[in-house]
Amino acid sequence: MNRHRPLRTAFVHDNFVQAGGGERVAEELARLVPYADIFCTVYVRDRLSPYLLTRAINTTWMQHMPWMRRYYRHYFFLYPFAARSLPLGSYSVVLSSCYGFAKMIRKPAGALHVCYCHTPTRWIWRFDDYAARENFHPWVKRVLRRMVGGLKRQDRIAADSVDVMIANSTVVADRIRRYYDKDAEVIFPPIDCDRFTPSSTRGDFYLIVSRLVPYKRVDLAIEACRQLGRKLIIIGGGPDRARLERTAGPNVTFLGRAPDEVVTRHMAECRAVLFPGEEDFGLIPLEANASGRPCIAFDGGGALDTVVDGITGVVFPEPTAQSLADAILRSEAICWDVPTLLRHARRFDRSVFAEKMQRVLREAYATQARLESVLVEEPLEHSQQVSS
Repeated sequence: MNRHRPLRTAFVHDNFVQAGGGERVAEELARLVPYADIFCTVYVRDRLSPYLLTRAINTTWMQHMPWMRRYYRHYFFLYPFAARSLPLGSYSVVLSSCYGFAKMIRKPAGALHVCYCHTPTRWIWRFDDYAARENFHPWVKRVLRRMVGGLKRQDRIAADSVDVMIANSTVVADRIRRYYDKDAEVIFPPIDCDRFTPSSTRGDFYLIVSRLVPYKRVDLAIEACRQLGRKLIIIGGGPDRARLERTAGPNVTFLGRAPDEVVTRHMAECRAVLFPGEEDFGLIPLEANASGRPCIAFDGGGALDTVVDGITGVVFPEPTAQSLADAILRSEAICWDVPTLLRHARRFDRSVFAEKMQRVLREAYATQARLESVLVEEPLEHSQQVSS
């Protein structure tokens, strides 16, 4: 049988400066297009996964900005310009992974753009909520608010140029419809169920695994556990750690960033995982279930898609420490069924994600091939290794 190369493909992710859920999803997307060239505005090499270290990653002039590793968030106003500077003119298909400005690329003439949208840019579209939690100085807030109006217009224009929009959750699909007047198919992000194993050992602690930034609302978990006299272990780092440590009592232990084996052991041995912030999706509730443990989550955002109240976890309705404390007590009265938790997690396994994304990409490649009147090989045949 004749072999033909795939249409030239670019994979664009906002940046690789942290190791969070968005970066895990980006890695799974990159595995689906092993023939694609990878682009991002900037990356920090020691925060790349082992797989991404095997791929060549093209960056922009932002890579050379001073103190980028520590102050990447302070350069937020440069990211749209950096995304538009990416040299994508020779590509027929662009797959973007966007929670910020990746969709603002200059789409090559005649190319097809598939965007996996983690969320419409949070600090643009929910600025007041974001700014309040970041405790900006009033004059900084005024300057940023002026910038936000222009960035909203640019973001809408960028969304108009996307040919296939995919949302990572029901709530994000709703935001895309509201902000961009665009429909999006929902394909939930993946977890690697095989990475987690239930344990017969049960500790006496609750667990948070999170970046420590204000919107994650780790402060609610600290206060709820203080009220109840429960032990809390927090895994993760970030700019909010110093403030949280000042408010925490002796019942709270901060482990900082930890290797996977430490995370998985604590997941399997905790009483429950706490998920107090409103997330766009959030992999943590499902990783808790894959470890045989329930998740106690705020009743909003992505948790609406992942936490079944009383079956796979407990939800709390108000973003307050008291509401979370009540949910913890309710969780302690439930006898959790581990096989049910594991079956629920399997519905979100990376193999399910790969199958759904492969379908979308096959359709996109077929459409583009017809437009270009060229023959291409099955574009995803090399990605069958995704489950290995």
